[in-house]
Amino acid sequence: MKLTVFSPDGTNSREEEFSLPTFEGDKGLQAVKEAIVAINANNRQGTRSTKTRGDVSGGGKKPWRQKGTGRARHGSTRSPIWVGGGRAHGPKPRDYSKKINSKVKALAFSRALFDRAVSGEIAVIEEFSVAPAKTKVVNEIIGRIAPEGKVLLVDAPFADTTVLAARNIERVSFQEAAKLNAFDLAGYAKIVVSSKALEAILARVNGGEN
Repeated sequence: MKLTVFSPDGTNSREEEFSLPTFEGDKGLQAVKEAIVAINANNRQGTRSTKTRGDVSGGGKKPWRQKGTGRARHGSTRSPIWVGGGRAHGPKPRDYSKKINSKVKALAFSRALFDRAVSGEIAVIEEFSVAPAKTKVVNEIIGRIAPEGKVLLVDAPFADTTVLAARNIERVSFQEAAKLNAFDLAGYAKIVVSSKALEAILARVNGGEN
């Protein structure tokens, strides 16, 4: 499959053939969905907590007598219908994590990589070599490759100068090639991968790693 390869300054480009995975029909789409759902679930902290009527302090005394007041019957001010009372069926801390088979995860990654490459949304840069290491310079380079939309930069690993120069660009995010997943591939308008990072990604795909 052919991808566009840019020079480090983004001014020159050429097409080059890469051994990316290929798919036909809907194969792998369900795996992509399962992987993204699992990643989102695993990112949830699950720390939300509310007090039930058993957790709220006070309310041991009946607010008023049962009959003769003309008001509704109440047994405790801890009831959910009272201001300051407990919450009925409120959230409690729980584990939202989902397990996903390693083969499904690998299939999802390969399919997401294929779909983005076919759509022309993956670009290769020879290297993230910024000179001088200025945000303005990096922004101009990224603008030549991806004029608009959220951009994910992938390297293996990133140089400190690159991160320092690009971290203040609002639409730009970073990810290491070894940690790249289907969720990352699906979440950005353009993915800019260094040649070194692409080698690592292809090694993962062809080696069957997720």
